[in-house]
Amino acid sequence: MWVARTSSSQGVAAVTTSDLVGLRIKTVRRQRGLSQAQLAHPELSDSYVSLIESGKRTPTPAVLELLATKLDCSLSYLINGVTAEQMEDIELALGYARLALENGEVAEARTRFAELLGNSNLAGLTSLRQEAEFGLALATEAAGDLDEAIAIMLRLREEELPSERALEVAVALCRAYRESEQLHLAVEVGEQLLIGNAREPWTDQRVELAATLLMAYYERGDMLRARQFAAELLNAADALGTPRSIVAANWNAAIVARATGHHDEAVAFIERALAVQLEHGQPRNTARMRLQAARTRLRTGAQDPASVRNLLRSAIEEFEQTSTSTIDQATLYLELACAEYMSNDLDDAGRHAVACRNLLPQYGHVAGAEANLLLGRIYGAAGKTEEGRDHAAAVERWLQPLPDTRRSASHWYATAETMEQLGDTDGAIDAYQRALACAGL
Repeated sequence: MWVARTSSSQGVAAVTTSDLVGLRIKTVRRQRGLSQAQLAHPELSDSYVSLIESGKRTPTPAVLELLATKLDCSLSYLINGVTAEQMEDIELALGYARLALENGEVAEARTRFAELLGNSNLAGLTSLRQEAEFGLALATEAAGDLDEAIAIMLRLREEELPSERALEVAVALCRAYRESEQLHLAVEVGEQLLIGNAREPWTDQRVELAATLLMAYYERGDMLRARQFAAELLNAADALGTPRSIVAANWNAAIVARATGHHDEAVAFIERALAVQLEHGQPRNTARMRLQAARTRLRTGAQDPASVRNLLRSAIEEFEQTSTSTIDQATLYLELACAEYMSNDLDDAGRHAVACRNLLPQYGHVAGAEANLLLGRIYGAAGKTEEGRDHAAAVERWLQPLPDTRRSASHWYATAETMEQLGDTDGAIDAYQRALACAGL
């Protein structure tokens, strides 16, 4: 077999299996009709070549480069058993899979990453294989299959990962746990890397992990910790001064500020994050940032519902063209439904609330509860009281699997108020009692 030669030195430091490297050197040497002495002369001794071929010596990067040149083969083949052409095919396939994910073609991306991982030539290319597995996890998460995405990321974490990749996986895993409402696990992942390694300097990735952890604190109702941690995060981002850290810190601090009634702060934080994101950010996060800015303006009264409604309607196409997850898309439809409800556009509000609910995993998700609660109010406002009561009662199925937190208490309280407005006194009493139980009262 003739193997094309390249001058690349990629991956030399990653050689770990000396016997396989030696076997490849021996195989190509014999194909070339060379003896060990002929291959060695004049730079090396034939005994040294013999030791390399038998796996008893690990060649240095310089020796590997030399042997690849003398054998007229690719360095990548000696190291990984993959020819230059095969390496090019793998990198091209990986590039197409990444592009599909970035463009929002989630199903296509998932298929491409899975096919790539089925390529036997990828087995010896640890870094590229890990990148493909992480890409598959992200595509799977974006498709809404959170359990499978988490399983892939947990398998990755069992391997020895470069520090940067380990942080990327931690951010995604913390987010996936949070999106699947497994908040204690989301907190555990974030605190393991941040609280346990507090002396490490801040980087963009560490700030992004901290921002994801912040949302887990917020979603489990730990508002005091969330408020304190948001301040720490903002200080870290300002000290770091990079666009990624500033966007991540301000974006999530805005959510906490809004939830704790600091509306002016919330608007200021989100506007700063959006301005930096528009100048420096990627399309996916820009789309999500526009949504968060609209949500903040709507829920703090900083912008009228009709203009927010129009802004969110125009965001639908942007979301469809980027790799936003189904959770992100569901959130968009929920916020649009809220703006339409507040604008008395009841038909569209109902349609988009149903679209939100249909995108979510079955039950056990706060957004599903919010969508049903909104549908109850929409039908009540339209004079369809019975339908409204049915939707309000369905909130229980979405909240039942969730842990008893203050956030759950607030949703039960809102459900009780809605049931009371719809004339369902017994249902309202039960919901009030659930709210008190979640609050520990």
